[in-house]
Amino acid sequence: MLLVFSDEHKEHLGFLPEVDSSVVGEFGRIAVEFLKKGSNPKIYEGAARKLNVPSETIQHGVEGLMYLLTESSKLMISDVDFQDSVLVLGFSEELNKLLLQLYLENRKEIRQILGELAPSLPHYQNLEWRLDVQLASRALRQQVKPTVTMKLHLKSGGTQTARLFQTDPATLLHLLQELERALAEVKSNHCRRILRNIK
Repeated sequence: MLLVFSDEHKEHLGFLPEVDSSVVGEFGRIAVEFLKKGSNPKIYEGAARKLNVPSETIQHGVEGLMYLLTESSKLMISDVDFQDSVLVLGFSEELNKLLLQLYLENRKEIRQILGELAPSLPHYQNLEWRLDVQLASRALRQQVKPTVTMKLHLKSGGTQTARLFQTDPATLLHLLQELERALAEVKSNHCRRILRNIK
């Protein structure tokens, strides 16, 4: 699996060949720190003074490197795929090896940071359901009033919860159609591109 770079990412990473390999290594360290603690403009300003370039250039370079490292770590791409991905950027062989080394050294830590940043949402454990049909009442001798009762068991971390809800079959059918439509939308190419950037 290869990474896909937008023109903006290519432009941001385009600054890396202009600096020394030790600076690229420092940018990698800053990118990992950025993931842990957030952006720090003072670091960009200090590096910009040392390199005599605008701080936005430093910020864009670090953000481009962060994109490269996080996307590679998320997808757990192999060494070969990583090298093939950065070939598109047109960097020297020495810089490509340095980027690969940065990726391999930080991959586990970045995956751990991304795992901690991901929201802990409850997920499906089990579903119990029952169909009740009221055939008559005092006011109406002949009626058919079906009701579906569901108990949804969810698990979040180590805790389990249960949600009880009741609906009629028409509403349940509508809900099912909406969920199927949402599932079909998730499978669309447009949505896949968005999800790749979110993960």
